[in-house]
Amino acid sequence: PPAPAPAPAPAEEGDGCAGLWELPVERCERRPECGRCSRPQKVCLCPFLPIHPLKVSTCLYIIQHPAEESRVLRTVPLLAACLPPDKYKILVGRRFSEDRYPELATVCRNPNALILYPGAEATNLEEVAVMYSSPSVMIIIDGTWSQAKDIFYKNSLFRLPKQVQLKPNISSQYVIRTQPTNTCLSTLECAAVALSIMEKNKSIQETILRPLQALCSFQLQHGAQIHHSKEHLLKNGLYDKPMPKNKRKLRRMELLVNNVKI
Repeated sequence: PPAPAPAPAPAEEGDGCAGLWELPVERCERRPECGRCSRPQKVCLCPFLPIHPLKVSTCLYIIQHPAEESRVLRTVPLLAACLPPDKYKILVGRRFSEDRYPELATVCRNPNALILYPGAEATNLEEVAVMYSSPSVMIIIDGTWSQAKDIFYKNSLFRLPKQVQLKPNISSQYVIRTQPTNTCLSTLECAAVALSIMEKNKSIQETILRPLQALCSFQLQHGAQIHHSKEHLLKNGLYDKPMPKNKRKLRRMELLVNNVKI
């Protein structure tokens, strides 16, 4: 009798996609960016930036969480574009030891250094600004609120400067990103308000906020939605995400609804 035909070899995983590997790969090229505002050139915000950098005596140290570097709608590049290069410095990371960051350690020990971070230990900046007539240094943490909290409490250097906060009577204009409460501000907004107080010049706040207003207006015109704060959504029954199972996160939501400062 004829020999039985050999059984077909089992199909290897991925055989159904064999033809796909031969297709040409299209290279994805990033849109050219503006060298000043770091936005794509087609949506450059330079017309809304000051023609010349603002004249300020206060120097800003921006402590940026690494996750902020990859965010498309970050505000720190806009802030940097408004200031002279010698009046700001951006340090990216989560942990800042004195050995690795001796310059930052020196700044934190400066008697004129301030760190902008709200809390029970913080003094309102308006009260402190009256006593600070000489050039000062201000540290601002850039990240989500949970990221900023982690950076502040896990780096002992940031407990050395005087801790200050802004009065909670300003609503954020950064409406294309969700904030925890109605009075939480973006890094650019915090810097704008703080510099106007320290420099005793209200026009500084208006100048720095102009590109942020233009950014939000452009995004809303092209399909973005206004993001209400988590506090607003919870109080009005509009929060459509599953409630967290973590008891601590659930407790934080209860505090937001009951107007308790967290």
